[in-house]
Amino acid sequence: MSIENVRSHLKKWNRDKDIIEFNVSSATVELAALALKTQQSRIAKTLSFKSDNGALLVVTAGDMKIDNQKFKQEFGFKAKMLNPDEVKELVGHEIGGVCPFGVDPAVKIFLDISLKRFDTVFRACGSPNSAIEMTCKELEETSENAKWVDVCRAREIV
Repeated sequence: MSIENVRSHLKKWNRDKDIIEFNVSSATVELAALALKTQQSRIAKTLSFKSDNGALLVVTAGDMKIDNQKFKQEFGFKAKMLNPDEVKELVGHEIGGVCPFGVDPAVKIFLDISLKRFDTVFRACGSPNSAIEMTCKELEETSENAKWVDVCRAREIV
């Protein structure tokens, strides 16, 4: 079970008991924000892309979208998202619970700078009804982040 892989992964930092499980779905940014009673932007969503080595993950703020030109400039190839079967096979989590914890060791993880505007963010934990709150520093450490990147479109201030 994917959430058990996440618990095992987070145990290295004594964060395994900090996982919150809900009686409702938190499988999308919108549902997670409702379950956590927070803004959608504070949900750290994980996007799964095809790479030369299989897959890479980019974790962004919940209100952000990938900028294809920035992505290609950063990674050297066009952004192409994995389909649900590929996500499960290559990453190790199912859609709705994808997170940067307990993934296949071949998967590189990147955190987008859009997260840095928050003191803490909420991250899924391998199931469609779980989350954990972390600072960006904690997320960087526990995700074993390869690098901070800037691959999202500029945020519109309203």
